[in-house]
Amino acid sequence: MKLIIAGDYQEMSRIAANIIAEEIKKKPDLVLGLATGSTPLGTYRELVRMYKEGKLDFSRVITFNLDEYYGLSPDDPRSYHYYMYRNFFDHVNVRPENIHIPDGTAPDVEEESRRYDEEIKKFGGIDLQLLGIGVNGHIGFNEPGDELLTATHLTDLAPDTLTANARFFGSIDEVPRKAITVGLGTIMQAKKILLLASGPEKAAIMAELLDDDAVSTRVPASFLLLHRDVTVIMDKDAAEIYKNRAKKIDAAIQPASDF
Repeated sequence: MKLIIAGDYQEMSRIAANIIAEEIKKKPDLVLGLATGSTPLGTYRELVRMYKEGKLDFSRVITFNLDEYYGLSPDDPRSYHYYMYRNFFDHVNVRPENIHIPDGTAPDVEEESRRYDEEIKKFGGIDLQLLGIGVNGHIGFNEPGDELLTATHLTDLAPDTLTANARFFGSIDEVPRKAITVGLGTIMQAKKILLLASGPEKAAIMAELLDDDAVSTRVPASFLLLHRDVTVIMDKDAAEIYKNRAKKIDAAIQPASDF
């Protein structure tokens, strides 16, 4: 696992975008797994900038989003369909047929989940998976629990997740209680994983993740410790507790460290 501590959110976003851009340049038909929420917004802005400056071509890139709220239509401004088009797809040349997002209004969720996994397999799996992390350690909407499902599935959102996501809705009562999410097995099969963390609210979970050698379903992100190629990028706020505890971090900001 490679760890990069950036000076601020903007630097974290630039580093992440540069890594994604390099992978696209090496493989123009990259299968790219995408995340939503506030953390990757800066990364998407940087990728859009690169495209508009003629430095990056998305015409052959295949994208798969991690999740979608159950019950929200694609044109609902609170849906992840809407989020992705507004913040990324409307501004770059990803072909519409190459964009994949779970259907939150599918009448048969089990069939939709199977279909989504089959589509990922058809393209040979995810080459690079972009991830954020929840305050409770979830990745995608794989929430802490006694067990974690490997395949795409309908899941109940944890109270911590509902509270954290309430800022995107009028109130916590408006946050959907369920979501369709790619399973942990599919995430772990990605060839490369890029995990981003930003802000002081992520400091405790990042310290727990990076300090511990244990893998637990109570911290779904801990399974990333088993992956062969993970890069973690966090800004100094998200790194605050970890760098204060870890003797291997000698400076307030250490741009890159392998461990």
